[in-house]
Amino acid sequence: EVQLVESGGGLVQPGGSLRLSCAASGFTFSSSAMSWVRQAPGKGLEWTSRINGGGGTKYADSVKGRFTVSRDNVRNTLFLQMNNLKPEDTAVYYCNTHWRGRDFWGRGTQVTVSG
Repeated sequence: EVQLVESGGGLVQPGGSLRLSCAASGFTFSSSAMSWVRQAPGKGLEWTSRINGGGGTKYADSVKGRFTVSRDNVRNTLFLQMNNLKPEDTAVYYCNTHWRGRDFWGRGTQVTVSG
């Protein structure tokens, strides 16, 4: 059974930093592309970043230069380092993967940026 469990969210002031984690199990994590997707209050899902099995990364323009996605293939964990956070980054953050024809999501972790 594929499981994704996010952690690390919280309340932070503008300009602050947070590091999110996503613990993965039930699939071949090391060869799977992983994404971080967020949902702000009252809005739809917004893709933020992606890392492939080889470590190649892509970012949405809204987070480029501020967010860094990384992975630990020994601990089967995905990370999102978020720096210089802005109020518009407030959202529930989900990790996501596509495995054997299906999309899998964690339950999300809340990030609130407020001063």
